[in-house]
Amino acid sequence: MATPIRILVVGCGHMGTSHAKAYHTLPEFEIVGVVSRGEASRRKLLTAVGGDYPQFSDFAEALAATKPDAVSINTYPDTHAAYAAQAFAAGCHVFLEKPVAVTVTEAEAVVRAAKSAGKKLVVGYILRVHPTWARFIEVAQTLGKPLVMRMNLNQQSSGDAWQTHKSLMNSMSPIVDCGVHYVDVMCLMTRSRPIRVSAIGARLTEELKPGMYNYGQLQVTFADGSVGWYEAGWGPMMSDVAYFVKDVIGPRGCVSIAGVKDGDNASDDVEGHTQASLLRLHHGELKPDGSFAKANELIACAGEPDHDGLCLLEQKMFLDAIVNDRDLSDHMADAVNSLRIVLAADESFRTGRTVELPE
Repeated sequence: MATPIRILVVGCGHMGTSHAKAYHTLPEFEIVGVVSRGEASRRKLLTAVGGDYPQFSDFAEALAATKPDAVSINTYPDTHAAYAAQAFAAGCHVFLEKPVAVTVTEAEAVVRAAKSAGKKLVVGYILRVHPTWARFIEVAQTLGKPLVMRMNLNQQSSGDAWQTHKSLMNSMSPIVDCGVHYVDVMCLMTRSRPIRVSAIGARLTEELKPGMYNYGQLQVTFADGSVGWYEAGWGPMMSDVAYFVKDVIGPRGCVSIAGVKDGDNASDDVEGHTQASLLRLHHGELKPDGSFAKANELIACAGEPDHDGLCLLEQKMFLDAIVNDRDLSDHMADAVNSLRIVLAADESFRTGRTVELPE
């Protein structure tokens, strides 16, 4: 077997732990260290993974000491650009959790650094490796144009989850942090240029830093006439009703992700945001008598991966990109594009004006 890819895992929270499990499982990777400021979080990750790897509290120190081939960055967004730049400067490939950075300028700099170093940059857009979501996108592309895309992800959080959300909002709002996933999906469905963005939002608690808001909704218009909205809210005050809407309408009908978990605190279940039981496809064609020509279809999605399984698929993609020297130009450009859209939404909320996007 070829020499394993020596990888340094940075960030020991939920995502870092799931990715570390993947590296621990895949023989093509060898974890050379885990990095987190807190010892408790490092120990928690190691316990979950079932391995005893070197621990570090400082990223630069770990990078110098372990000399890895690759770095997995799973920290808060405001550290992404700096950590990625250091990793590329050290000659490492990078797996980077979304979003790439907190500004478009920083994100573009990360992409330039990857290209300049001749190394791979894979951004953690987990829905891209999700079998159900891949099918959802494929079916949406059969509905004709324009598309109407309706999506939300509201999370009623408390305890540790609310503390995590507040920490995330030190960097960016929910429609930015989560919005990149769903705007990316919209762009894949339409493969059209986004031309304008608007947004509304509200600050529902004073526990946040000044100027931050924990509820928002963005609206994006595409050059082909397609439109989409995305809504996200975090916190103990959020509703558990209609927290998960993934619905696309076109001239020929509509398709929705259905069968998600329901009940109290369902919106706080991380697994519930990626798992689904089925797709519901409605055909809009009518018979001459005005009745529907086709019955609705239920497309089963049984046996789909759980969150750790999806992270494993992401790391297999990262491995394939490194081993087979895949061209990731489109992947990196898409990551910057989706960030540009959600940051324009944040600007729209703060200014009260629609933002026109550059060609």
